[in-house]
Amino acid sequence: MATAGGQAVSERVWTLPNALSFLRLLLVPVFAVLITRGHDGWALLVLAVSGASDYLDGHLARRWDQVTRLGQVLDPFADRLYIFTTLLGLAWRDLVPWWLVVVLVARDVALACTVPLLARVGHGVLQVHFLGKAGTFCLLYAFPLLLLGEVSPLLSAVAGAVGWAFALWGTGLYWWAGVLYLQQVAGLVRAERAAGGA
Repeated sequence: MATAGGQAVSERVWTLPNALSFLRLLLVPVFAVLITRGHDGWALLVLAVSGASDYLDGHLARRWDQVTRLGQVLDPFADRLYIFTTLLGLAWRDLVPWWLVVVLVARDVALACTVPLLARVGHGVLQVHFLGKAGTFCLLYAFPLLLLGEVSPLLSAVAGAVGWAFALWGTGLYWWAGVLYLQQVAGLVRAERAAGGA
């Protein structure tokens, strides 16, 4: 059994925290329909439920010693799905520029390309860097704030300004973490080649 932050990580699948993560994933298509059809109030409600379940599943997993390898994969995957679904929905409605979609998707495509390299040197997926977590945090706040600006004209100016601040900071941190991740992968590959040459 592996450990994460001093806590045991199990191979279990059927735990309450994992069930909450699956629920978050099941709500993604619902959210996608709501945001593309302009039902912003309901879309925000789904985001709020998703955010609450995200906090709850992590809290319960640590409190009940139910941290699992599956949960460690599902949580960031669900986060990214919500980020990109929101981003695509807002871009579809011309509320954010398409270049932002390209910049964020390009980062994840670049990191996905490292998986075969890591597998070749016998290494699993690397731990998420705290800068990556900070970038994800910013983006998880950015797009709901931009959406909130569409729901409430009274909050439009403030929500838009704060939302764009989070979006730009989040994009910068997201790529910074991505570059550090790529450097780490390159170091592992070089070390494996050096060991093989020796």
